[in-house]
Amino acid sequence: MRKFFLTALVTSLTAAMALAQNPVGTTATTTQTRTKTDAQTTTATRAAVSDPLFASAAALSGLAEVTISRIGLTRATNPDLKTFSQRMIDEHTRLNRELIDLSATKRIVLPVVLDPRAQFCAQSLVGLTGDEFDRCYAKAQYVAHMDAVAMFEAEAERGLDPDVRAWAARTLPHLKEHLSMVKPWAMKAEKDKPSTSDRANPEK
Repeated sequence: MRKFFLTALVTSLTAAMALAQNPVGTTATTTQTRTKTDAQTTTATRAAVSDPLFASAAALSGLAEVTISRIGLTRATNPDLKTFSQRMIDEHTRLNRELIDLSATKRIVLPVVLDPRAQFCAQSLVGLTGDEFDRCYAKAQYVAHMDAVAMFEAEAERGLDPDVRAWAARTLPHLKEHLSMVKPWAMKAEKDKPSTSDRANPEK
């Protein structure tokens, strides 16, 4: 069962990282997209973002971040990852409180429990130790912050409520900083990950 969780976690994180490093549309697709009419491009770019949906998604992201960071604080072997984890706990706890206060003024009800994806990630990480944990944890943090940056960018650019949009814009630089902090560890983890044969024969 542990091997199943580890394999699924690494596969999903690796796929997400590969997509981030090679985004769809950077070559021929981009060229084709640029041939669309200005009207089509403007319509797609200015599509509004639902503020309640953003708030709910941001709340789930924040809950997951604090949960995963607490695991990292206790299980990471890399001292820098431990320091990073504590900072994530502190900063995302503050951001979560800001979102709760803002949402209350907008009568937006936020989720208070982790979604299944975050639960799976947390459970999978708890079953790991040592370098194996550090690798998967760094990649999990990278993917989580990559998703959060994209989400907050969309709200900051296309949100309808000016207060929610402004909060997203203020928060975005912090998320980008977090992403830049964890990216080197995640890239190194991807580079140093054991091969399939190494995992099958750990005694080598």
